[in-house]
Amino acid sequence: MFSLILKKKTGKSEGESPFWISFSDLMTALMTLFLVVMAVTLISIQKSIPESIAQEAARQKDIKIVMALLKKESLPFVKVRVDEANYRLDLGDIVYFESGSHAIRPEVAAELRAYIPTLLKVKRTASGNWIKRFIVEGFTDQDGSYTLNLELSTKRSRSVICALVSQIPNAPKLTEEQLKDIQRYFSLGGFSSYSIRQEKELSRRVEIRVEFWTIEERSKAQKELLLNRDFGEC
Repeated sequence: MFSLILKKKTGKSEGESPFWISFSDLMTALMTLFLVVMAVTLISIQKSIPESIAQEAARQKDIKIVMALLKKESLPFVKVRVDEANYRLDLGDIVYFESGSHAIRPEVAAELRAYIPTLLKVKRTASGNWIKRFIVEGFTDQDGSYTLNLELSTKRSRSVICALVSQIPNAPKLTEEQLKDIQRYFSLGGFSSYSIRQEKELSRRVEIRVEFWTIEERSKAQKELLLNRDFGEC
């Protein structure tokens, strides 16, 4: 008799317990919520991927416009070679250096001052807003040690900037706004004996690499650089 009573109590506890019913409902609700969150996430991802692809496509289109415009605006300067695919401006036919030297002759400085405003003009166009900076890169021939040529190539890059901002007789002067833009947008790089050419004279040259903002960089607020500072002595 006692065993029958116990069996009935046990059966009622397992079959009618409100705890197990509520736990089952909770698990069902959590599963439903999980599926909803996953669905919303997948939809969001599907929307963001095409948007990012479209943004990058628009960026690449503007970059092509910039490089084509640089090539067009550089046509009067027959010594400048524009590499649209690699974003480079070869000034080798303007700036050649003597072996072991980083000095720029006054007539070369005059040619540089005549050409650089072309770059700044393109930078001020709508598509030119993608330009982050112009990196002046100096090169050397294969003579000498690596560290010596690395220092020499950097000095050659610096000589280009000095040719733009220093007092040079009979060379055209840049405007105050153009000088500020040089501070804003020009940087230096040295490449030692990298990219050697067949003739040593052709290796001792200067190129300008155009660097562009990424989408992430451009979306962030850019701090204004400190301007109106003394350019110093070259």
